[in-house]
Amino acid sequence: MSPDVRRVAVVGDCPLFRRGVAQVIGTAPDLELIAGARSVDEVEDRLMSGDVVVLDLQPATTYVAAVVSRLAGQGMAVLVMCSYPLTDIEPPMQAGARGCLSRQAGEEELLAAVRLVGSGGSYVSAVFALHPSSEPSSHVTDRERQILELVAHGETDHGIAVRLGISEHTVHSHLDRLRDKIGCRRRADLTRFAIDHDIIPPSSAQR
Repeated sequence: MSPDVRRVAVVGDCPLFRRGVAQVIGTAPDLELIAGARSVDEVEDRLMSGDVVVLDLQPATTYVAAVVSRLAGQGMAVLVMCSYPLTDIEPPMQAGARGCLSRQAGEEELLAAVRLVGSGGSYVSAVFALHPSSEPSSHVTDRERQILELVAHGETDHGIAVRLGISEHTVHSHLDRLRDKIGCRRRADLTRFAIDHDIIPPSSAQR
């Protein structure tokens, strides 16, 4: 196996959903599906430090958090699938999960999240990024809200730096963190996120 190929296991108690996620993972040339199973106990002996585990378990969040803690303690990067708005994502994130992905996510978002957590980053679906129960590090800060508002008004990175009295490099850093937190890469998507989460009213965004 090429060192650039990331090993991924899919663990979930819903057979159809588990197979669907596994099928998407299996189509990516830079990902290797090593297992699809109902429980961690079925695959734990095949896992190695650095593997990504996509976890989709429906029991109480305290149980899921315990499983996450166990896997994270062995060096695995855990991506938890969550249902919005019912799931409290704070326990698994505090237990060591690197990401929380909405069960309503599409194929592209799933693959992007797996790659990001596998490379040492973190990922939280946009629907959870401002949810009160989300992990504190996934919150959008006041400064990031200011930057989102200026992006929505069509300001360039240089213009944002001038308006806020900060360096352009600092603006880039804030935007990179925003993109990681909310899963949006394009400026148009950042604007849509700002509107959907009441950071700015729709009428104030650049047309």
